[in-house]
Amino acid sequence: MSDVHTYSSDVAFTRAVKTIQARKGSREAYAEQEARGGWRTEIDENLAAFLGQADSFYLATATADGQPYIQHRGGPKGFVKILDKNTIAFADYAGNRQYITQGNLSENPRAYIFVMDYAHRRRVKLWGEARMVEDDPALIEALMPKGYRARPEQALVFRITAWDTNCPQHIPQKFDAADVTAALAVRDARIAELEAELLALKGRPAPAR
Repeated sequence: MSDVHTYSSDVAFTRAVKTIQARKGSREAYAEQEARGGWRTEIDENLAAFLGQADSFYLATATADGQPYIQHRGGPKGFVKILDKNTIAFADYAGNRQYITQGNLSENPRAYIFVMDYAHRRRVKLWGEARMVEDDPALIEALMPKGYRARPEQALVFRITAWDTNCPQHIPQKFDAADVTAALAVRDARIAELEAELLALKGRPAPAR
């Protein structure tokens, strides 16, 4: 079901999109990008590092007639595994048993992953094709994060067609609760240390905590 594209970015820049780009004045800039090869198609060190720190992303699929669906996927950092220079995969945990994503992929393998890093105001977009793997226990076990309390039901393998990044414009900066808790603990420890030093200078013992 894969389409043949002149440029990797054609996965998103369809004829209709390019017509609108031309009308609104951005086609020339994107044509220059296409002349340089379009979007990246292989996983480089930067993308590998970015995915290695991801603990959350959104996965989009569509029915055979084009009805879109977006679903969240999450896990501990490192739950997204790189299989080769074009392929990523992750364990698909048991959930609400609606199986919309799996049903969509059974009739339309086209898929899209959107990864947001709010803390550093970065985002990455990946176009490709995906498939569910139910009959490979070794793969599912290899993809399952060690010690993570979830039941793997199958694996999702995503082959990248093209990927691109976005500018940080309009991305609100947000931090994970665990990171905030850790930062506050460091701050509180430093405050206690400074209070003890101050009391020592005054010749009094530090208060019990």
